Amino acid sequence: MLKHRGFPGRMTGTDYQFTIRRANVKEGATKLIRRERFKDRKNLDRAADSAFMAALWAYFGEEPFERGNLDAGRLSWLFGREVVAAEDPFDPSSYDALLRIDAKRAQASFPEVFAEDAEEPAFDDWDDEEED
Repeated sequence: MLKHRGFPGRMTGTDYQFTIRRANVKEGATKLIRRERFKDRKNLDRAADSAFMAALWAYFGEEPFERGNLDAGRLSWLFGREVVAAEDPFDPSSYDALLRIDAKRAQASFPEVFAEDAEEPAFDDWDDEEED
């Protein structure tokens, strides 16, 4: 499993994680699914989606990227809309799966991330730790 060094591990001040520490050797990668985002979601959940998109955009831009250690639960809130498969066939249960940001849809869903006056994301929990 590829570890995206320099990618934030979680949303600042919360327990919303953006990455996982190690691969699930026994069961494999959690399957990516498209989770519905209903209008009555909590503001903190919406903020986590926005912060995760900001981190993805800052780290990968429009280039395809490997799923690696990105959290499946957090990815699933964006998968099928702002984050799409970048390969065919696509295996949603693989750490090696290639994804990409659909910039048009992401800009429509998260205009605050792509605004010209948007601040660079300031994460105090960058995942730079060396691990096993």
